[in-house]
Amino acid sequence: MTTEDEFRADTRAWLEAQCPLSMRTPMPEDERVWGGRHASFRHPDSRVWFERMVGRGWTVPTWPREYGGGGLSAAEAIVLKEEMQRLGCRTPLFGFGISMLGPVLLKYGSPAQKAEHLPKIARGEIRWCQGYSEPGAGSDLASLQTKCEDRGDHWLVNGQKVWTSYAHLADWIFCLVRTDTGAKHGGISFLLFDMASAGVEARPIKLISGASAFCETFFTNVRVPKDQLVGRLNDGWTIAKELLQHERGMISEIGRAIGATVPSVDVVAQRYLGDVDGRIVDPVLRDAVARHVMDDHAFQLTLRRAAEESEAGAASGGLSSMFKYYGTEQNKRKFELILKCAGHAALGWEGAGFDESELLACRTWLRSKGNSIEGGTSEIQLNVIAKRVLGLPD
Repeated sequence: MTTEDEFRADTRAWLEAQCPLSMRTPMPEDERVWGGRHASFRHPDSRVWFERMVGRGWTVPTWPREYGGGGLSAAEAIVLKEEMQRLGCRTPLFGFGISMLGPVLLKYGSPAQKAEHLPKIARGEIRWCQGYSEPGAGSDLASLQTKCEDRGDHWLVNGQKVWTSYAHLADWIFCLVRTDTGAKHGGISFLLFDMASAGVEARPIKLISGASAFCETFFTNVRVPKDQLVGRLNDGWTIAKELLQHERGMISEIGRAIGATVPSVDVVAQRYLGDVDGRIVDPVLRDAVARHVMDDHAFQLTLRRAAEESEAGAASGGLSSMFKYYGTEQNKRKFELILKCAGHAALGWEGAGFDESELLACRTWLRSKGNSIEGGTSEIQLNVIAKRVLGLPD
């Protein structure tokens, strides 16, 4: 038995023994555990599962143990993910601290910043939001104008952000600010600060799906300690680009997580279009569903291959843009197919006459449209791929 086989066997045994049966079911969005000052465990077993995974360091399996991580290699983390998927284990802890901020703090953060923030993220004690986009700086993010002044013993921040996901629920924000008006990319810094600071206001934005996850966020004379600058002054764009790579990978996975709250395409097709043997009777939709399932499987294999290449130091450039583009477009195709297969049953919004999955289908279809906009639009990703991967001229 190889070392990987031994790790897989040990991991499988631990998960089977420690993951409650109720945590091996599809997770409704309102039962996700985000942690932070106002952490909510809506399912009674969520806290049990969360605490067991925190104790193992598996909320952030590849982070160093000294920061609350599991100390796993990339290959071991893949095995853990596969075994969790095999059992249907729910993700024990969500958070932008895990998927975006943590990786860049590990690379760019000072020893004090790592010691202060990373263990809290791993243990679910702090919830972060992202202060990037502004009303006049979306795809052209480097045009941001949120101003940060050096006031000697502190930074003073004034400005506005928009599409700040869960800002009204977050404890802290990682924020891009302008510290030099004379340089576009070279005048941006990366700052961390408490959302409870005086002068911070988050206003939720109602979305077409009916949810209000996004916010517009205002900063008025917000005082930030000097030691919360990450990296060098005016070098925030370097960190911002690194974080965007993690964000794009996270968004491609979030699309799948959102999709997991409703039945898969083939299950929906069999339910509404299947004959007594479960065969999809419509040949056109049967072909479309089969293609989607195969494409989905191929994408997962590609993600695994990329992870293995990355561990071996042979990863290709532009992967985050490729995965973000394909993953989010694939998720949108999934919900288009679900609506085609379910017909009027997928148009339920509220009230009697529809079951829970039918009520969720339309709202999730609407939400999936945002996947290809947030974190850089699909068009932006195609430009990045054309330039950095294919080497095409501007």
